[in-house]
Amino acid sequence: MTQTIRIMLPIGALLLAFAMGALLFSGGSHPEPHAEMAGEQTAWTCSMHPQIRSAEPGACPICGMDLIGATPKGGSSRTDRVVLSQRARTLARLRTTTVRRQGNASADVRLLGRIEPDETTRKNVTTWVAGRIDRLHVNTTGEQVKAGQVVATLYSPEVYSAHQDLLIARGQTERLSGSTEPTRRAAAAALGAARERLRLLGVPEHELARMEEAEQPTQSVAIRTPFPGTVIERVATEGAYLQTGASLYRVADLDRLWVQLDAYESDLPRLSVGQRVHIVVQGIAETSEGEVAFIDPTVDPQRRTARVRVALRNPDGRLRPGMFAEAVVSATRGEASTAPLVIPASAALFTGKRSIVYVEVEDAQQLAYEPRTVRLGTRLGEVYPVVAGLSEGDRVVSRGAFAIDADLQIRGGRSMMTGPDDRDASIWDSVVELSPADLDQLGPVVHRYLEVQTALAGDDHGGATTGAEALAQAVSATALGGEGAAAWDELADALRSHSRHVSMSHDLDGARAGFVPLSTAIEAMLRRFGNPIDSSLRVAFCPMAQENAGATWVQLGETVANAYFGASMHTCGEIRSVIAPGAHLAGEPRERSSPRAAPAGHVH
Repeated sequence: MTQTIRIMLPIGALLLAFAMGALLFSGGSHPEPHAEMAGEQTAWTCSMHPQIRSAEPGACPICGMDLIGATPKGGSSRTDRVVLSQRARTLARLRTTTVRRQGNASADVRLLGRIEPDETTRKNVTTWVAGRIDRLHVNTTGEQVKAGQVVATLYSPEVYSAHQDLLIARGQTERLSGSTEPTRRAAAAALGAARERLRLLGVPEHELARMEEAEQPTQSVAIRTPFPGTVIERVATEGAYLQTGASLYRVADLDRLWVQLDAYESDLPRLSVGQRVHIVVQGIAETSEGEVAFIDPTVDPQRRTARVRVALRNPDGRLRPGMFAEAVVSATRGEASTAPLVIPASAALFTGKRSIVYVEVEDAQQLAYEPRTVRLGTRLGEVYPVVAGLSEGDRVVSRGAFAIDADLQIRGGRSMMTGPDDRDASIWDSVVELSPADLDQLGPVVHRYLEVQTALAGDDHGGATTGAEALAQAVSATALGGEGAAAWDELADALRSHSRHVSMSHDLDGARAGFVPLSTAIEAMLRRFGNPIDSSLRVAFCPMAQENAGATWVQLGETVANAYFGASMHTCGEIRSVIAPGAHLAGEPRERSSPRAAPAGHVH
């Protein structure tokens, strides 16, 4: 009995939740009995298994629960959207946001790191001869040294012996100054060899001259630093015996520092070399300014971060290596007309790599909400840039999207959970996000195409051939970089080929025959790269073109300007799509159907 209660309690709680949801999304009305609703339902479904659809009420074949109406009284008969009354929207606390271009679409990327000396200023002060350290003149880390300053004194048997040989050779040369020429040359050669031996040991020229004038061989050798800077590490100790080239100190110029920041993988797409960075160091009230000098091309496999280096000037010495620092990087994505469309981060529902938003539309003079698959860019703070799927002015649900999705799922609609798998084809899979500079390159291609379309709509064969030739040249002059290069190469061949077909035509019929595949190629370009010009484009369709098979074209104006019939049927057709500046043409290419009769009621 106890086990039965444990099983029934969660089921009862779930049924209560569904009942409350039904009450909410029906505008607060009481649910009617099945018998009274039977004549008003279009389908029946299971609250536990929304994929079950039945034309009649009954029991769920999976769990045995009573089926509920998929379309409540007063609701929409469509299962691809949810209609809510004002009261239901208030109870659900829905909030919608208009999709707009955000000129300062940036987000502060906050990174943590530590100050380190500039690696390019790090130097090692080493011994140029083997010996025992008799005295260290710089004893502590942090002391500043100047170039040429004596930092240590060594006793070196090699230098002592070589110096002794030098003094002997000098004395012998002086004693044999009155001897024969061969004898004097031999004495001079011995003196030169002694000098060269000291040079090879590392004795500088000015020190060598002083040693040659000495009366007794030196027992101590001065080690000087050739580099100025601050001692960041003392390696040697007094009394230690060192080999030639052994390190005594490590020095660095602390007037130039690095801030080594750790950036997570999700932050890397928003970072680039040259970005301005505000550095805030704990314990210092002032903010330092720098710029990103380097981004590590690899990610630490353990910490999952990459190093981001910022170069700083530190003339007053206020910043010290080892200090922790917080960096704020401004990741601006564009300004004015190049600014991206953005939506609140709370509006996006993710199903793997895909994203769904709910868009507010009108349904029989009521407000309704329908899901739309979109493609979003990297998150920028509290917003997502929209790559494809939305237009400026659309209203998206920024609060309550999960509640709408749950209701649509109960109705058996295409909700987030019942949509296609990520492995299935999506209308935005072919979209390529270009940089503003690359997108601008496509502007002349679209303008030359529009010249051809306008000429054909005006029965101007000469203008069409001239525009097509200019289009081919514009295509050849376009060279996209990055991810768009390969996609453009494929489209460019088709655009050039079809443009030349139009430019080499002998009459309007030939030009219009070539204009059909040319329009298909332009649509493919708009679908993949988006609208590159500052005006909205419109895709028009004429069912009478191509011997009643139908054909599309792209134009600027809101009034149909038929490129396939010209003046004879100038307004024949309909506008099927509007592509806002920067937006992408949705959907897949329309399959070419076999010739058919014009639909009844078509107006020419």
